[in-house]
Amino acid sequence: MSALKTAAKPIGSGLTKASPRDLFITALAPMVWGSTYLVTTEFLPADRPLLAATVRALPAGIVLMLVTRTWPRGSWWFKAAALGALNIGLFFFLLFFTAYQLPGGLAALVGSIQPLFVLFLGVLLLGERIRLMHVVACAVGAAGVGLLVLRSDASLTFVGVLAGMAGALSMAAGIVLTKRWGRPDGVGLLGFTGLQLAMGGVMLLPVTLVVEGLPGTVTLPNLAGFAYLSVIGALGAYAVWFRGIQRLPTMVVSFLGFLSPLVATLLGFVFLGESLSGWQIAGAVLVLGAVGLVQGAASHGPGRLVGRPPKVTSG
Repeated sequence: MSALKTAAKPIGSGLTKASPRDLFITALAPMVWGSTYLVTTEFLPADRPLLAATVRALPAGIVLMLVTRTWPRGSWWFKAAALGALNIGLFFFLLFFTAYQLPGGLAALVGSIQPLFVLFLGVLLLGERIRLMHVVACAVGAAGVGLLVLRSDASLTFVGVLAGMAGALSMAAGIVLTKRWGRPDGVGLLGFTGLQLAMGGVMLLPVTLVVEGLPGTVTLPNLAGFAYLSVIGALGAYAVWFRGIQRLPTMVVSFLGFLSPLVATLLGFVFLGESLSGWQIAGAVLVLGAVGLVQGAASHGPGRLVGRPPKVTSG
C-alpha cells in the first residue's frame, strides 16, 4: 500500500515560467467549475447545495484513495486534513453559505479577492515577491468579474461579504500550502487528489446531514448531475488543478480562477437564455486580460515572479 510518508518533495521549486500547455490544462479546472451552476440548477435536487458539494467530493475521493492505495502517515494526517479543509471542505461550505447570503454576482465579486490573498500569502510562506503587475492584474480581474456578474439591484449583507472573503482566503491558503508542502515521495497526483477530496468530503458530510438531510427521491437526471460533479467536476478537475499548482507559479494558478464566472456567464447565455450585455462582454475581455498580465509576468525570466524556492520541511 502506498503511504503518505513524512518526507515531502517541494512542488514547483524554482519554476517561474508558465508553459502554454500547462496553462491550458490547468485552465480546464476552473472552466469545468464554471459549469457547476448550470448542472446544479438543471439536474440536481433543489435547494441542496451542501449535498451537491458532499457528493461532488466524497465518492471521488474514496475511489481514488482505494485505487491508488494511498493512506496518510505521520505529519501528513494533519497536512492532508488541512489541505482537504482549505481546498474542499471549508471552502465549499463558505462558498455555498455566501451564495445563500448574497446574489450570485456579488458572491463572485467578493470571491475575486482571492488572488490578492495569494499574493500576500506567497510573500509570507513561499518567499515570492510582489510586483506592480500583480496588483494591476488583481484590480483588472476584479473589475472584469464585476462587469460579468454584478447587477444594479444587488444588495449586500455583512455576514455574506465576510463569508465570501473567508472562502477566498481558504482557497488561497490551500493553493499556497499545496505549493509549500508538496507531495510526499511515492505518492502520485491522483492519490494526492483523492486524499484531499476524501478529507474534505468527510468534513462536509455531517454538516450536510444536519442542515439539509437527504432528498426523499432521486431521479435519473439527479444521478447524472451528481455523476458529472463527482467524476468531471471533482476527480478530473481537481487532478489537473493540483497538477497546475505543481507546475505553475501560484499567481498564475490563482488568476485562472477568474475563468469560472466567465464560463458560467457564457453557459447561462447559451443554454439558459440569459442576457449577455456589452458590459459583460467588456468584463470578459478584462478577465482574459488579467490572466494575460500575470502570464506575461511569469514569462519574464527566472526570479521575476518567484523570489526563491519554497522552504519545505519534512516531518
